[in-house]
Amino acid sequence: MTMKLRGKTFNRVDIAVTRWMASNGMTLMRLSIGIIFLWFGGVKYFTGFSPAEEIATRTIQTLTFGLFSQQTILYGLATWEVLIGIGLIFNIFLRETLLLLYLQMIGTFMPVFLFPGEVFARFPFSLTLEGQYIIKNLVLLSAGIVLGATVRGGKLNPESSGSNQ
Repeated sequence: MTMKLRGKTFNRVDIAVTRWMASNGMTLMRLSIGIIFLWFGGVKYFTGFSPAEEIATRTIQTLTFGLFSQQTILYGLATWEVLIGIGLIFNIFLRETLLLLYLQMIGTFMPVFLFPGEVFARFPFSLTLEGQYIIKNLVLLSAGIVLGATVRGGKLNPESSGSNQ
C-alpha cells in the first residue's frame, strides 16, 4: 500500500470516527454523568458508603447554621443527586436537571473555602483525598455546561473549516 493510499484510508477512517463521536458524544456524556450522579447519590442513602459524606454534611451544616440534622442533609443530598442522575439518564427536564447540577456544584466547591486545611495537604499544590474528590468535579461542571449548550437543539459539528484537517 502506498503512502498516499494509506493517507487517504486514514483520512476516511478519521472522518468516520469523528462523525460517530459528534453523533454519539453528547448522549454518552449525558449518560455517563447521569450514572455518576445516580451512583454517588445512591450511596449517600447508606451511612458510611460515601467518602464525601462527612465533609458534605459539615459543609451544609455550616452553610445552614446547623439547621438540619446530618441524616436530613444526607438524604436531601442523596435525593438531589439521584434526581440529577435520573434527569440525565432519561433526558427529561434537562434544563431543571442542569440547574440542579450547577447548584450542587456550587455546594461541592464550598469546602475549598470553608475547610481549606482539609482540602489541601500543601496549599495550593497538593490536594488531600477530599480535595481531589472535589476538584474532579470541574470535569462534571464543564460537561454540564456543554450539555446545557444542547438544550435548545445545539449539536456538535464534525466538519471543520480550520486548517487542522
